[in-house]
Parts: sequence; C-alpha cells; structure tokens
Amino acid sequence: MTETENTLYEIRDGAAWLTLNRPERRNALSAGLVNEMYEHLGAAEDDDTVRCIVITGNGPAFCAGADLKSPPGSIVDGKQAVPYPDVLTRIMESRKPVIAAINGAAFAGGLGLVGAADIVITSEEAKFSFSEVRIGVIPAMISVVCLRKLGIHHGMRLFITAERFTGKDAVAYGLAHRAVPRDELNSAVLAEIEAICLGGPNAVAEAKQLVRTVPDLSVEEGFKVTAEWSFKLFTSEEGAEGMAAFREKRKPSWVKDG
Repeated sequence: MTETENTLYEIRDGAAWLTLNRPERRNALSAGLVNEMYEHLGAAEDDDTVRCIVITGNGPAFCAGADLKSPPGSIVDGKQAVPYPDVLTRIMESRKPVIAAINGAAFAGGLGLVGAADIVITSEEAKFSFSEVRIGVIPAMISVVCLRKLGIHHGMRLFITAERFTGKDAVAYGLAHRAVPRDELNSAVLAEIEAICLGGPNAVAEAKQLVRTVPDLSVEEGFKVTAEWSFKLFTSEEGAEGMAAFREKRKPSWVKDG
C-alpha cells in the first residue's frame, strides 16, 4: 500500500483501490488530494496487473465536496494544481472500468466522482446532496458528468432544491447501480471486480468506450461504426482466444485459476 498525504493506493483483488484519506475533513477535495488522485489514476492505467479501479473514502464520508480552504486547481508548492475536471476526464477516458464505492456522505463536488464513474455501488445509509445553491453557487462543472446520468428531469429538482437523498434514492435517480447495507459494501464491490475480471481485458476496455460513444451517434453512423468495431474484436487475438476457450469448454487465458 502507498500512503501519501491525502490518499491511500493499493493493488488487490485485481483492482487498484484509491481511497480518499482526509477523514478529519470528510475527504474534502483539496488541491493536494486532487493532484494525488490524478497521479494514482495514471499509475493504475499504466499497470497491466490492474483490471479496474475502485475509488472510495476513509471514515464516515465518501467526499464532502471542495475544500474551500484549498480548492482544487489552486496553487500548491508554488505550482498550479491539477484542475478537478482533469480528474473526472481521466476517470471517464480510462480504458479500465472505474467503480465508485460510496461508503458515506457524497456532497457537492464529491458527486462529480459519482457521475464520472462507470459503476457505482453505494451503502444504503449514504447521504447525497447537490448542496451548492445553499452557499450561493451552482454544481457547474460536475453537471457535465452528473446530468448524463440524472437527466434534466431529476437534475432540475435536485440542483435547485439541494435536497438530501439516500443510497436507494441514488439508484432510483440513475446515479448508482446498487445500494447495499454498509457492512456489505466491500463484498458487493468485490463481486463487481470478479465479474469484470472474467471478461477479456481489451474487450472490457472496448465495451466501456462503446457505451461512451454510441449514444452520440446517429442510427446510420452507429451501425457503420459498430460493424467495424465488431469485426475488429472478432478478428483480434483476444477474441480468437475467447471463442476457442468457449468451444473447448475451458477458461480463457485471462481468467486466473482459484
């Protein structure tokens, strides 16, 4: 495990676990924390042993939003810090699935990580809120990722009322995939990791890109692009191995025994 000032980073269970580690500040997004997140996400992307990335929080909160004493993008050690949108973009553009494990409260800017993640598992007890209007601002940058999941219908009400909602509500609103009791959160995340690791690494990466790409295409363009995409995967080395394993009733090479 690597422990830096604001985060914990560990490779286990086939995943890179990135834990926000400022419990005394409810894991608020300081410039230093955002810098470390960006670096760890890059390290996970470059590590061939990592099949997916998990982001979670240490302590009772997942992430309380921006740290107003040292907001993301401010100056750290005389240098311009990484802008928060760069972290959200790195999550969305990573070829590896990113799982957000919501262990507790996720407010304001912290919901950007929820919106950007590919899979979201939350504890039922977690509380959520787009709380920005309560201090006279708006959830501007995180709207780019969150409205893709919420849509205008839910986004309008949650953004203008700042209402608090639960993990179960987050599932109903489209922000999360599953809500489980807090003591079952880890096992639920491990089940997601296990499922991801059964898929071919390249196929999983391409499937993520497929979901990010196809909704923005016209029907005609969509069929053209996906036909070419399908041919590329069916004729790939990984595709050949997967189909051979299926015919021979054995595990493909990327699935570890045990």
